[in-house]
Amino acid sequence: MHDRDLLFDLSAATGPVGYEDGVREVVREALAPEVDRIETESMGNVVGTIEGESDREVVVAAHMDEIGFMVSRVTDEGFLELDSLGGWNAQILRAQPVTIHTDDGEVEGLIGAEPAHTRGEDDLEDIDDLAVDVGLDGDDAAEAVAVGDVVTLDTEPRELGDCVTGKALDDRAGVYAMLAAARVVDPDATVHFCATVQEEVGLRGARAIATDDAFDPDLVIALDGTLERSVPGVAPEDRITTLGDGVGIKRKDASVIPSPAVVDWLTATAEAEGIDHQREVAWNIGTDTGALQNAGGAVLSGALSVPVRYHHSPVETAHRGDLRATVDLLAAALSRTDELLD
Repeated sequence: MHDRDLLFDLSAATGPVGYEDGVREVVREALAPEVDRIETESMGNVVGTIEGESDREVVVAAHMDEIGFMVSRVTDEGFLELDSLGGWNAQILRAQPVTIHTDDGEVEGLIGAEPAHTRGEDDLEDIDDLAVDVGLDGDDAAEAVAVGDVVTLDTEPRELGDCVTGKALDDRAGVYAMLAAARVVDPDATVHFCATVQEEVGLRGARAIATDDAFDPDLVIALDGTLERSVPGVAPEDRITTLGDGVGIKRKDASVIPSPAVVDWLTATAEAEGIDHQREVAWNIGTDTGALQNAGGAVLSGALSVPVRYHHSPVETAHRGDLRATVDLLAAALSRTDELLD
């Protein structure tokens, strides 16, 4: 892995869907020294551009938003009811510490859990059953927290054997790979590195970029975390990718079928550079490529994937070797766009 501190800063940063300010600051600080110009557009996407000498133009995108919650009600007893920002499995949220981000600062809270000897088997089936305890009575809770405040899980990234684990590695791992590649690449084409917003609720940030007249790409590449389920209890045919086997080169997901020419070019580049890679076919996830593929009409499109275990949880896990492979393949590909576009 090229820069552990950068990845950990990205994972720890706050950036729930629509409220990406915290992680946007980390992205801008890391990207600004590596590009010729940088801007944050009105929706909140960060775009850093390296000007190339050729007339080719490439858009690289990775989404920086994370799933979270919004306070929908403060009860008379002082508990917070939640609406989800993105897709959660309610079963993994029991006993999780959270942070509520208010206009006056952060408020600590926790999602309670019934003791095992009083809980029924069917308890806590969806987000509507969750409540956040902030340790205050009704009046004080209502004064400290307001409807519409956003909530994030309170967890820190850490190393785990050959892996790293923490919240929001979907897709802070992809953002990390994009930023790390921007540090080392010297492309002939003009490259726009885009950290996008609101991917978790419908690829909305990427759709804004796709319809922006400022971009006229010849090629788009998105980076995202993909499902990795090589764990006990999951059949081999349902695992999609394998941790430690390298960067995923996407053939299909629910939002996109990448251009076969781009898939072949990425695969040939990985093989020529000796970069570990694996084929990815996913049926139940989407990526920003799906929004960018028809930007301004038909455009060559590809997607690189970081295998992430325990998706949409506070312990999302990625292998350091897969992160290195993703950085290396993106950098190598951006240095060889003439092989595809000329």
